[in-house]
Amino acid sequence: MGVHDGHRNRLKTRFISQGLSGFEDHNVLELLLFYSIPRSDTNEIAHRLLNQFKTLSGVFDAPVEELCKIKGVSTHTATLIKLIPELTAVYNTDKTKDIKIVSSTKEAGRFFVPRFYGKKNEEVHALFLDDKKKVIRCDKLFEGTVNSTPITVKKVVAAAVNTNATSVVIAHNHPGGVALPSRADMMATEKIYKALKLINIELCDHIIVADDDFVSMADSGEFERYKY
Repeated sequence: MGVHDGHRNRLKTRFISQGLSGFEDHNVLELLLFYSIPRSDTNEIAHRLLNQFKTLSGVFDAPVEELCKIKGVSTHTATLIKLIPELTAVYNTDKTKDIKIVSSTKEAGRFFVPRFYGKKNEEVHALFLDDKKKVIRCDKLFEGTVNSTPITVKKVVAAAVNTNATSVVIAHNHPGGVALPSRADMMATEKIYKALKLINIELCDHIIVADDDFVSMADSGEFERYKY
């Protein structure tokens, strides 16, 4: 048995019995690093990571090349660290597969929020529904930078027509920001709303997501202005 084996076994046993409840941030990282660093003291490496990137989320969000600058962190270890937020996003999105009908703001928020988890750039997703608000499919239509996403009305309309949708809900994220529509968001939404209306397809909502929060542009009354 190595010098660190007893500590590792105790931390694993603690996790198995109670999950991450009560774990300090460095303990969380330490436990994760067990699986890529079999011999070294992962406690020290965990502290180095937190000292450099300040928070647990900061560690997971750090680029691979920056992680590899930390003593004791190899490309193999950096890959494991970067896997966690991506895996979490896939896990949370998979849990929304049971959503077959989206007919309310709450359901739309539950559907979309996981899809933007950990995303660094703005993305626009579109959920296509039939006349009973049953989910046909959901596509990522656009990806931009950290604070903007180009949206072309033509692509949204074409995607809606190709899926035989009778209604659409669009959503996009504000990475690191707040879940409030910008002036550009409002203008783009109005154009999409009116273009879809011309071919008898309803734009039900535009959901703005920021972390675990979301805002419905339809609920905010913005869509009422488009009807006139």
